Amino acid sequence: MSRIRARLDVVGVALVALTLTASPLAAADPAPSAAPSATPSAAPPVTVEEARLDRAVPQEILRRSGFDAVAPEFTRALAGARSYGQAERAVVRHGSGLWNRAVDRAQGRGPAAGDLSRDDDRPLYWARLGMTRELRQWQPEFGLPDAARARLLDRLERGSRGQDSMNLPAGKGIKRMVMTGFDPFTLDRDIRISNPSGATALALDGTWIRTADGPARIETAVFPVRWTDFAAGTVERTLRGQLPKADLFTTVSQGRVGRIDIERFNGAWRGGFGDNENISRTELVPVGDPASQPQWTGTTLPYKAITAASTGRFPVYDNTTVTEIPAGGTTPVVRPDGPTPGSTARAGGGGDYLSNEIAYRATLLRDRLGLNIPGGHVHTPVLQFGAGNTTEITDPEFVRNRLDIIAQVRSIIAVATESSA
Repeated sequence: MSRIRARLDVVGVALVALTLTASPLAAADPAPSAAPSATPSAAPPVTVEEARLDRAVPQEILRRSGFDAVAPEFTRALAGARSYGQAERAVVRHGSGLWNRAVDRAQGRGPAAGDLSRDDDRPLYWARLGMTRELRQWQPEFGLPDAARARLLDRLERGSRGQDSMNLPAGKGIKRMVMTGFDPFTLDRDIRISNPSGATALALDGTWIRTADGPARIETAVFPVRWTDFAAGTVERTLRGQLPKADLFTTVSQGRVGRIDIERFNGAWRGGFGDNENISRTELVPVGDPASQPQWTGTTLPYKAITAASTGRFPVYDNTTVTEIPAGGTTPVVRPDGPTPGSTARAGGGGDYLSNEIAYRATLLRDRLGLNIPGGHVHTPVLQFGAGNTTEITDPEFVRNRLDIIAQVRSIIAVATESSA
């Protein structure tokens, strides 16, 4: 989900410039659950993302995957809650249940419940929005203050994204991998869009791969395409407890057409492209302890081994190109061989959108925790529909492309694991 991809898609995407400044502080864990005592407030309006839900394409995706029952079931559970505690338990159960259901469907467990291919990540995305919309507008008799509703929404988001259920096993003789993906994005350009990084996360979560050095376990999570969530510390909160237990991590997103890139450098800059809420941010990436914030971070993935290996049908490149303002300069310039000393970041190898930012945040967290593990960003090819398909939500070439991307990312993780032993 690079800015490079976003620039290709800029026609038809609505951008809304805001003057709000994102908080530079990483978020702490949500406050402990407690019965709210503040005065209840009116339900807020639906979000930009949630408003897209009633269009024909999302409804078809939900219907053809069997996920159209998710939001109604959640609504009934909320209706049965007589206290904040009961509501929280319903949110946790249904949020994690949605993630588990999506993972099971992607990995071939249980009925497909529809004719949409199992590898599709879109049912999870649209079903989650159905749930958040119901929760956002819910008006229980016991009252729900803004802060309490926000806590419930946070629990729902984290649970339905696999962010709070990563389970890296203990013990010797095994490797532990962390991989992250993203929601679909640029939906105002084409609401049918799928994100192969999210599909890969569903396909690989909790799976084992065989390597020359023994078995390796992969745990995954999916992140929103929203600037505000990143400024609030969702990446750090999810990964802070996992990276110290991991032997390797890779953030994954959708990038360029027809190729895979191992992004060598990540920059501390937000370029302003609109997110899934049509919000724009042009600023330094906001992180905790900004006084020690570097302009650049780098991959520690074994990029030479990955690019040399035969991992699938898409060519894999070691991408070292960045955009910087040289030390003492004022004008951005493109550097094909990486940043120069003292320069100011304007785009990492993965651009200046949220794919670059998740790579920057994850590798900065690695460095601040003092971890000596391989980690970095992989950009998948753009997931394309078959030639001539401008209206249907799926087609055989679309499915084949997604399956091939999933398989190749899995192979890249295996190569990285063996090469880092």
